[in-house]
Amino acid sequence: MKKLLALLLAVAMIIGCTTAMAEAIKMDKLTLEFVPSKDADVIITGTKNLPDLLKAEMLNQGYDVGEVDITVGTSYEATGEAIAAGTIDIGWLPGGTYALYSDEVDVILTATRAGLSNDSTDAKTWNGDANKTLPTDEQVTFYRSLIYATPSAYGKELAAKVNAGEALTWDDVSKANWAVLKTSSSAGYIYPTMWLMDNFDGKKLTDLTNVVTLSGYGESFAQAAAEAVDVIVCYADGRRDYEAAWTLPTDQQDSTGKAGMGRSDSIWNEMNVIGVTAPIYNDTVSITKAVPEVYNPEFITAIQNALINIIGTDEGKAIFSVYSHTGYALATDADYDAARKALEVVQ
Repeated sequence: MKKLLALLLAVAMIIGCTTAMAEAIKMDKLTLEFVPSKDADVIITGTKNLPDLLKAEMLNQGYDVGEVDITVGTSYEATGEAIAAGTIDIGWLPGGTYALYSDEVDVILTATRAGLSNDSTDAKTWNGDANKTLPTDEQVTFYRSLIYATPSAYGKELAAKVNAGEALTWDDVSKANWAVLKTSSSAGYIYPTMWLMDNFDGKKLTDLTNVVTLSGYGESFAQAAAEAVDVIVCYADGRRDYEAAWTLPTDQQDSTGKAGMGRSDSIWNEMNVIGVTAPIYNDTVSITKAVPEVYNPEFITAIQNALINIIGTDEGKAIFSVYSHTGYALATDADYDAARKALEVVQ
């Protein structure tokens, strides 16, 4: 009798699962894309388990997804344009990039992240091993961009002046060779421009004569390590992300796949903060408006729940640590009104 009951229970479970799958809305493919704020191979490696987790969670939400395809855009704008066009269903966009494409793209989630041990606007308090930036248990919905002086000869001059408590002049910053990201990057362009405007009588990045535009922060730190530029800009925990790679030989990689940069001193001593921007609202998970199959209330609720559930697990946190995301919260377009205003100012 016990064996019969166990068999009947197993059959009932199989029938129930089969029925649930039969009732689920079938989707052939779901396309996801990340912006290249880290090296593409680092992102692809870090998110390799996401497709299986997402398919399982979406099935729990009533969607039977056949394939989840993950790519990394060639630039922030390329990802924004792909989502706007509907060739990508869902993408991870910084606030500034979302603001640029928000007529054709809608935000569904905002990332939360661990706060940092320092949130001071006094640049010199970020510098040196003694002031190494550490994560905290506090979850925050904003971050800052920092303006870093590199270990180049002129970068050291700028750092020495700031660490001595002296204010930089426009002449100081305009002589430097700068490396920035493209114009829709919040931490890599928009907020550093606003920092210049606030501190140097409305001057912008476009008023500098020695500026190169790079594809991502990995390239920025590599250029800094090579002393090819004097100033780079990056999100506030950027040095934490590149700490190990900074002092590895160039023929080695750190545990996340970042190439060694061959420096001998620590990144905290060699990459000195010379400016701190205003707070930046966190990255988005954004969805295309061009594909009715995904841009509808039912699917949006399902994908929101799925991603919140995934990042709530240890495996999910490990996946999204590639972007320093530790949680997701429901978001609305109005949350990024300030980002749109910032973009208008910069443009």
